Amino acid sequence: MSNYKIAVVPGDGIGQEIVPEGLKVIEAVAKKHNFTIETESFDWGAGYYLRNEKFLPDNGLETLKNFDAVYFGAVGLPGVDDTLPAKDYTFKVRTSFNQYVNYRPVRSYPGVPGPLRSEKEIDFVIVRENTEGEFVQVGGQYLPDSENGMGVDTSIFTRKGIERVAHYAFKLARTRRKKLTHITKSNTLINSLAYWDRVIKEVAEEYPDVEHDQMYIDNSTAMFVLKPEIFDVVLTTNLFGDILSDLGGAVMGSLGLGGSGNINPEKEFPSMFEPIHGSAPDIAGQNIANPYGQIWSAAIMLDHIGETEAANNIMQAIDKTTKQGVLTVDLGGNANTSEVADAVITNL
Repeated sequence: MSNYKIAVVPGDGIGQEIVPEGLKVIEAVAKKHNFTIETESFDWGAGYYLRNEKFLPDNGLETLKNFDAVYFGAVGLPGVDDTLPAKDYTFKVRTSFNQYVNYRPVRSYPGVPGPLRSEKEIDFVIVRENTEGEFVQVGGQYLPDSENGMGVDTSIFTRKGIERVAHYAFKLARTRRKKLTHITKSNTLINSLAYWDRVIKEVAEEYPDVEHDQMYIDNSTAMFVLKPEIFDVVLTTNLFGDILSDLGGAVMGSLGLGGSGNINPEKEFPSMFEPIHGSAPDIAGQNIANPYGQIWSAAIMLDHIGETEAANNIMQAIDKTTKQGVLTVDLGGNANTSEVADAVITNL
């Protein structure tokens, strides 16, 4: 019997509610598929920062290295500077553990009405470069309070960084419908994204069986709404991926439906799995948060660590549950957080 060690970081706001419900589903599917999950919880995040002036302890990353994966909720509270959670927790984990792939799938849910006129089925994956690009936070502010004040952020795209995420995306496309669209804006960002395009096209030559095209970010944003069914694997930069994946959540019907993984494909470090939404402190403590994205993140995590059958079982149970009309208020339903998780477990 396989055993996996999972670090659990509920974080802040609704993370404190949806992560325990996701764990209930994990425990149920583990029992059914004859493996065990050993978990340890850590109270890190913005709440921890308010008590300790840091988002995780000094040995936090060393502690996480001992686990097979990290199951994460969300980070951020109104009383904490909004520029800090990404820099001092999320980006720190992603870069330290070389989680250079942000895997964000988008799909239609049975029984969930989306906002789009088209009723065609949506099923694509956004592969977002996760450690370079626009979010490297190289830059600074010069005399910010003066009339000549200025702020500068520098995007960094390296050959290695582009090649490795491109190879991941093309290999993923081979397991799906063999189509990859890479997103760019090289007609205006004529250095960084022209280089992005060039390296991706070089990698594409190694995958002649995968249909490959290039699309500008403005056009792809429109196509996500008008014709989302045309996409299979979408390869994009850190900033564009951050924006497009939220749009992907919206076309599904709610950000609460989106799951994701911050993945180190080589498994040299643990990967981290989280829903695409934030901590939503305005609805925290009411048991009304949508846990589907958190539960989907559990399925992505189990697939990554090798329990693919269990992961597929969770997705089948999710589909059956939404088709039965077990929906939270953001989806027009009246089920609460716990009721959704319990129904998914019943349907396992």
